[in-house]
Amino acid sequence: MKLRNVWNLGIKELRGLWRDPVMLVLIVYSFSLSVYTTARSTPDTLNKAAISIVDEDQSHLSARIKLAFYPPYFTAPSLVDMSEMDSRMDAGLDTFSLVIPPDFERDVLAGRSPEIQLNIDATRMSQAFTGGGYVQQIVSSEVAEFMSGERGEVAAPVTLALRSRYNPSLDPAWFGAISSVIQSISMLSLVLTGAALIREKEHGTVEHLLVMPVTATEIMLSKIWSMGGVVMLGSTFALIMVVQGMLHIPIQGPIPLFLFGSLLMVLAMTALGIFLATIAGTMPQFALLMILVLLPLQILSGAMTPRESMPEFIQNIMLAAPNTHFIILAQGVLFRGAGLGTVWPQLLALVAIGCVLFALALSRFRKFLR
Repeated sequence: MKLRNVWNLGIKELRGLWRDPVMLVLIVYSFSLSVYTTARSTPDTLNKAAISIVDEDQSHLSARIKLAFYPPYFTAPSLVDMSEMDSRMDAGLDTFSLVIPPDFERDVLAGRSPEIQLNIDATRMSQAFTGGGYVQQIVSSEVAEFMSGERGEVAAPVTLALRSRYNPSLDPAWFGAISSVIQSISMLSLVLTGAALIREKEHGTVEHLLVMPVTATEIMLSKIWSMGGVVMLGSTFALIMVVQGMLHIPIQGPIPLFLFGSLLMVLAMTALGIFLATIAGTMPQFALLMILVLLPLQILSGAMTPRESMPEFIQNIMLAAPNTHFIILAQGVLFRGAGLGTVWPQLLALVAIGCVLFALALSRFRKFLR
């Protein structure tokens, strides 16, 4: 193997990528606008949720409850009749509909436990999950203050001291932005190398490579270093310029350690991309294969759902995937400030999995060139 051939072939791949505007837009978007929008699109609190109230009691207590809902958490409550409630929710005008029954205040003063009905439009998932708790807390607070005759928090017999580590402000943008960078590394490593080989097949330049004094190993390594280098540059830009610069999200651990783990992940995923490209004949076929492979890797690796909540059988299978170890490494370094002494098992696992994927891809690539 000649390193000069690997270098020159890699430069050729970069020139081919430069002439592909679709891929360039995908790279720029994935490491800039996608990271920013993912961080900003996740609301941290309830905001302007539409609510209507059916007041069949018309009492002082029900009036207190109506006045307790105000912006920015809720819009000004709409006072409707029972006959209008269902039609408004069917039309999507209200996310929450609160029904205060007759004689509600009298039952409360009598020591009974009356029920208030809360109807929730569960199709609006982000508001439905958090809004139900907001409404329950507001109603309970107003009833308690009405019974005690004064406003103020009731002293609890036990005080729970909360300590939110790694994200003390509980800002979902911290998790969303960094997770977007991690997912972009996995996706683009697979897409760029596979698309580079498919591009060779569609343009008929594979035959040109076969008559050149280069080996299959040199061709494969050139695609890996060139496309992998683009991903590494993009991820570095996203972390420093977008995450830290524009979003002002602190990185807890050493960035060089994360980049080293990212390099091992890129080597494994680029080899997998070449393996899939040798199976697919065209770009649409490669896209279908990528969906079948990439989506399970992303979903079951722990990036979206904690691995502990998955069946043990799935957890054991996913230990053979590089994404699982990379997610553990990335979250440990970027979120919790872990060092080399903590994440070295994941680094070794990425090296082992990358070597296996590289050997499989090289064997398949040699057959592909014959």
